[in-house]
Amino acid sequence: MAALFLVVALVSIRQDRRRFRNAVLLGLAVASLIIALLGDIDRLPLDVAGIVVFFVLLIPLITVLVLAVFLLANGVTMIRRESRSLGNLLSFLTGLGLLALVVLLIAAEYTQHPAIGAVAVSALAAVAYVSFLFCCYLGYAFLYGRLRVRSGVDFVVVLGSRIINGRIPPLLASRLDKAIALYRNERDQGGNPIVITSGGQGTDETQPESHAMADYLVAHGVPDGEVLREDRSATTAQNLTFSRELMRQHRPEHRCVVVTNNFHAFRAAILARTAKVNGQVVGAPTALYYWPSATIREFTAILMEHRLVNFGVTGLLALTGFLAALP
Repeated sequence: MAALFLVVALVSIRQDRRRFRNAVLLGLAVASLIIALLGDIDRLPLDVAGIVVFFVLLIPLITVLVLAVFLLANGVTMIRRESRSLGNLLSFLTGLGLLALVVLLIAAEYTQHPAIGAVAVSALAAVAYVSFLFCCYLGYAFLYGRLRVRSGVDFVVVLGSRIINGRIPPLLASRLDKAIALYRNERDQGGNPIVITSGGQGTDETQPESHAMADYLVAHGVPDGEVLREDRSATTAQNLTFSRELMRQHRPEHRCVVVTNNFHAFRAAILARTAKVNGQVVGAPTALYYWPSATIREFTAILMEHRLVNFGVTGLLALTGFLAALP
């Protein structure tokens, strides 16, 4: 089964790297391999097998506890440095949720109460499914982010983000610096790329994001005549759709590279595929303290894009676990 899932994953990746199913297929391949190895544990000496089982049971618990503490600490950092929006609180809320699950499992084991045990198994089944998808997402997002950008692109598209008092914040500056490096590299290889800055004007912004981004590029050496401003978009999907329209107007047969931050790259790639944008998405560095909440937010957005399937599977697993645990 592991080999089968791996072959299907490789075929899917070859067809299009920008699919979430690639992540799930690779995750299923790894999970199948682990299950197969555990199935042959009886071939090991008894004392060695006992150690393996001990670590298989212990490591996940320790990982959950360490991760919960880390996310809580990161959540406090986010509250201190950023606004107290729901998106910025995700790491803190996730840490609380993991701690609550551990407490529930310990209570079920300690009390041996049937109802508490059933609820604990139900919660564990639901969390296991979401955790599996999250691990798939993290693993494949990491692999996707390591892909090299092929030369010969016609456009470098920079996705916008919020500007503060008309100024470029570090998060957006990182994207723009990455775009400048890609632009210069393409020019050095004989190319003639155009940079597209994409982003409209929010209610709390003094000008469209794309205009402030273009000013930054020009100030850092990119000729104004080689910068196009897409100033209508308000979401990532609109960034990509409207930028595609600009690219088709200037060069109908084109290939591009899309620049965003590393935590956003894989989801932006999925959206780029939906928008039929012919290009790879690359990620610029992000401050380490900001990465956990941002990554959880991106994963949550992907889950919500397929909410019917994910809610259905989660609910079915939770109900099955609850009923199976009842005496």
